[in-house]
Amino acid sequence: MSNDQGRQDPSAALDDIARQFVDARRAGRSLAAFPGGIPADLVTAYRVQDLAIGRWDDAVVGWKVGYIAPERRDASGDERLLGPVFARQLWNATGGIVDIPVFSGAGGFAAVEAEYVLQLDADAPADKLEWTAEEAAALPARLFTGVEVASSPLATINVLGPRVVVSDFGNNNGLVLGNAIADWTRLDEARLLARTEIDGVVVGIGGACNLPGGLRAAYAFALARSARRGRPLRRGDLIATGNATGIHDIAVGQQAVIRFEGHGEIACRAVAAG
Repeated sequence: MSNDQGRQDPSAALDDIARQFVDARRAGRSLAAFPGGIPADLVTAYRVQDLAIGRWDDAVVGWKVGYIAPERRDASGDERLLGPVFARQLWNATGGIVDIPVFSGAGGFAAVEAEYVLQLDADAPADKLEWTAEEAAALPARLFTGVEVASSPLATINVLGPRVVVSDFGNNNGLVLGNAIADWTRLDEARLLARTEIDGVVVGIGGACNLPGGLRAAYAFALARSARRGRPLRRGDLIATGNATGIHDIAVGQQAVIRFEGHGEIACRAVAAG
């Protein structure tokens, strides 16, 4: 009898994880536990993410950036992580209330995050794998206000850590794009302030200075990690740079208002995904 009999091909195991996450997202249902063995490192978790992107019938139009606490980092040394934003889950703020789909009603995880969102005005060089914050700031991009819909069928996604977050689209289920902020590279980031309210209660206050290293550091990471994955950023791609006031749990039926000082506000209402 072969010693390999009964063993699952590693690639097949990763694809099965991707399939289960994608199936749950499509159906708007929750997962009771991580669907398989948690990837050993972030590189493997990105393989799961790539497989899931391949199963998702939509175009990637951008990426969310999330911060990784020092005690949760792996041998890659990455201080941040990426998750895809898809075309059908990108909404423009209308001045009214934008319905955002979440999995909390089905027993999953859901939160809203105030974001400052960059949009590239030029292609990034595909062969440049390392970026400093200063180099990133020199690559033309526009800045917008935004709200990330952080939601997953897996309720414990953030508790289980970055490898799990990366495996399920970076815990992203959409992005609301707000007003443009002119001449962002000339602004003092300390003046980019935001406040998040849920059902009229203030749940978070902050701004761009809440992002470790600021907007430029998040931009540099997105450029570098995307190039290393063979997915160099292109003109028009969006980069949600990270939560500016915190990660704020939201339930179906609740309404969030994110106020960006001097740059308008975005109102969202959580609805059941699926």
